[in-house]
Amino acid sequence: MIEVRDLSKWFRAADGSRLTAVDSIRFTVRPGEVFGLLGPNGAGKTTTLRMLCTVLKPTGGSATVAGFDVIEQPSEVRRHVGFLSANTGVYDRMTAWEMVDYYGRLNLIPLDVLRSRMDELFDTLQMTGFRDVPGAKMSTGMKQKVSIARALVNDPPVLIFDEPTAGLDILVQRAVLDSIKQLRGRGKTIIFSTHIMREVEKLCDRVAIMSKGKVVVCGTLDDLRKMYNQNDLEELFFSLVS
Repeated sequence: MIEVRDLSKWFRAADGSRLTAVDSIRFTVRPGEVFGLLGPNGAGKTTTLRMLCTVLKPTGGSATVAGFDVIEQPSEVRRHVGFLSANTGVYDRMTAWEMVDYYGRLNLIPLDVLRSRMDELFDTLQMTGFRDVPGAKMSTGMKQKVSIARALVNDPPVLIFDEPTAGLDILVQRAVLDSIKQLRGRGKTIIFSTHIMREVEKLCDRVAIMSKGKVVVCGTLDDLRKMYNQNDLEELFFSLVS
């Protein structure tokens, strides 16, 4: 479902030198799996995800999402991907219902289908109670639920979550993780970026660990534990990125 081959991204610094954020990484995400992308801050995770969502254009290598090339077919990639980050980007003057409706219309969903899908999303995510609340008056948890609904409204086959529980209280964290579990049960292909190891253990089928712009290792959690003779995932993570 997602193929990443020697994908790279570098930026030009003020002094003209080249800063490499992502350095020729490779991995594959299979249909219907939750793939964890792990790494410390500055490892290149967010840059990688933004390239897969076509927000950033790669400076080297290639990637396909749902069979579409991120460089040659960016509009098709965007149609097949839902993206969620810790930065909710919720508009202060729009209600929860208006925001999800707006994104559904942007994706050209027929109105009868859109209404049915929104009713289902608002019920599943327990958003009905604040459907008419404007963004300026929402809690952080409410905003994150709106972001989830917005990412799911066009029912994309691929979902990319960039640290979606950052800054949330424990109850909202659990609601977000439960939502992701439900999506996996529906056969969605998911990239889940986080640095919280307990979330990885709950959700991920396979993981790639990044450090300094490179993928250090990739595999199932059991494979990594056996490979490095380390049962504690957090200790394993620190040993690979330090």
